[in-house]
Amino acid sequence: MGSKYLPRKILPSDADLYTRLKNLEKQLVLYDIQENYVKEEHKNLKLELIRAREEIKRIQSVPLVIGQFLDMVDRNHGIVSSTAGSNYYVRILSTINREQLTPNSSVALHRHSHSVVDLLPPEADSSIQMMQLSDKPEVSYADIGGLDAQKQEVREAVELPLTCPELYHQIGIDPPVGVLLYGPPGTGKTMLAKAVAHHTGASFIRVVGSEFVQKYLGEGPRMVRDIFRLARENAPAILFIDEVDSIATKRFDAQTGADREVQRILLELLNQMDGFDQNATVKVIMATNRADTLDPALLRPGRLDRKIEFPLPDRRQRRLIFQTITSKMNLSSDVDLESCTLTVLSVVIFLQSSRDRKKFQPQILRRFVRKQAYKLSGKTDTLSPTKISKKGGRGTSRNMTVITPFMAFRDTHILWQFSTHS
Repeated sequence: MGSKYLPRKILPSDADLYTRLKNLEKQLVLYDIQENYVKEEHKNLKLELIRAREEIKRIQSVPLVIGQFLDMVDRNHGIVSSTAGSNYYVRILSTINREQLTPNSSVALHRHSHSVVDLLPPEADSSIQMMQLSDKPEVSYADIGGLDAQKQEVREAVELPLTCPELYHQIGIDPPVGVLLYGPPGTGKTMLAKAVAHHTGASFIRVVGSEFVQKYLGEGPRMVRDIFRLARENAPAILFIDEVDSIATKRFDAQTGADREVQRILLELLNQMDGFDQNATVKVIMATNRADTLDPALLRPGRLDRKIEFPLPDRRQRRLIFQTITSKMNLSSDVDLESCTLTVLSVVIFLQSSRDRKKFQPQILRRFVRKQAYKLSGKTDTLSPTKISKKGGRGTSRNMTVITPFMAFRDTHILWQFSTHS
């Protein structure tokens, strides 16, 4: 009876299970300690991340210097150029995407260490704001009076290579790279360049040559490279450089730093023209009033293949210009445009470009209002235009003066002379 209360003999298998249990309990305690350590470490890392983000925000919030990234030395260092014209070997912030850090890209530099702290879009650089794409011009060939020969040459040199490049491939010749438009001011050079861009659907980039001349050395050639790069990125495109004589005059023994900088801009322009692919859908149009001062290297074939002259209009051209201007006017059928062309010669020359027309039209309208060519409607208090003719009809009010074309253009001519001489 008493033997059944004796302790049971511990077998070897039970001892192994007990040992395993103790070991597992120790491991569980160790895991708990490690878990607490990891949680504490994670908490510290989150605090460090917050502090690092605040530090990056503080670095990027101070006034920064806009520069240009030139070359990558290693993953953490590179060479940059600041707006002051100096090159620096600097560190690169670890948060910047290295794949987007390409040569000639705009970057933000720390004002003290000049380290690269941010990557900027190209339009953030104030020095290349003038290189923005212009809106598609609304000028068409029909808006340009006369210039038939110039229109034909520009269409062959610029429009055909962009719209029908296979024609040049079939013939076996290279299309023109650049076109030079030269002639006196106000003869339609800019308007014709806009009309070509309108009919080809190409991007239109317009710059003035004097905008390439900057304060610091090296800025001008860099802007030339950037604007040609912008044209290639937005192909098909038409790059129109107005007043090119400001940067492309004949080279001489320069004595000042400004003259040497202008010559460096010209050399970069020549280099970019030589580097253009003949089959690229980018065309360069340059305009100047003084073609005799341009450097011969720019005028050679392969750079400016076509030279198109825009002379002062003769009698036939003036009549065509006058017809274009009056095509949108409410004229009577008995108006003799040939006689008006001779009467308003100076006005026609002045009104050749759309810019001058926009400037001068309000003055013409004010002159018509003074002569009561427009009358107020008593019910609606709105302006009601009356038709211009040689003589008043039955419906003409007695107290309203009828303006004949000769009187209108005579007053316009007088007003123009007064505005130009004053």
